[in-house]
Amino acid sequence: MAGLDLSGRTAIVTGASRGIGLAIAQALVDAGASVVLTSRKQEAADEAASGLGERAVGFGAHAVDEEAAQKCVDFTIERFGSLDILVNNAGTNPAFGPVVDQDHGRFAKTFDVNLWAPVLWTGLAWRAWMQEHGGTVVNTASLGGLVVGPNLGVYHASKAALIHITKQLALELAPGVRVNAVAPGVVRTRLAEALWKEHEDAVAATTPLGRIGEPEDVASAVAFLASDAASWITGETLLMDGGQILGAPSTPEPVVA
Repeated sequence: MAGLDLSGRTAIVTGASRGIGLAIAQALVDAGASVVLTSRKQEAADEAASGLGERAVGFGAHAVDEEAAQKCVDFTIERFGSLDILVNNAGTNPAFGPVVDQDHGRFAKTFDVNLWAPVLWTGLAWRAWMQEHGGTVVNTASLGGLVVGPNLGVYHASKAALIHITKQLALELAPGVRVNAVAPGVVRTRLAEALWKEHEDAVAATTPLGRIGEPEDVASAVAFLASDAASWITGETLLMDGGQILGAPSTPEPVVA
């Protein structure tokens, strides 16, 4: 599909030193884009970018550091001449456990990184480039933003808010900028290890498609949403969970002769 070609476009992917963010950066590079990968530490960003070729560059910028974010946006436009795609992927979850047991620090950090940072980076990208030239924004939400469950209430609430903000930004930035989100289920990442590492087979058994997700599953969807193949899609959240939201697959009753 010609619409999937991102040649000549430039992307920033936040939280891209590993996992889903790194896979997204790889997918965008493979589609022809130039990509700036961010991480809290310059060394981690440089290491991640080094494996993606000459069209990938690392930039040290904590997602909630406004000064660093502005410098990254400025650097991207100066280095590559545009900022056409923003992927707000950085996320965190320090608030594990019941909601009523969380302190303000963990609550605030979760919402700062998972919700405020996407708003911050989108605003900077809008003012610096996209307002005049157009572009696409893709937010990494979560299946958790659509369901409830034990011990992840604050994280889920932050992702539910991000899904809502995605719709709000899509309305406010139209028609020149499309804003969408992906909502992964259980994916093989370090952030989600508590959900799969010690019981992957059990999680796979309750997933209709029979396995947990891989970062590349999410990356391909982000590349699609960032491309012209999705040119009439905005304000949407693409759930990608192998059917986990549907519940465990049913086992057919044996046929008795």
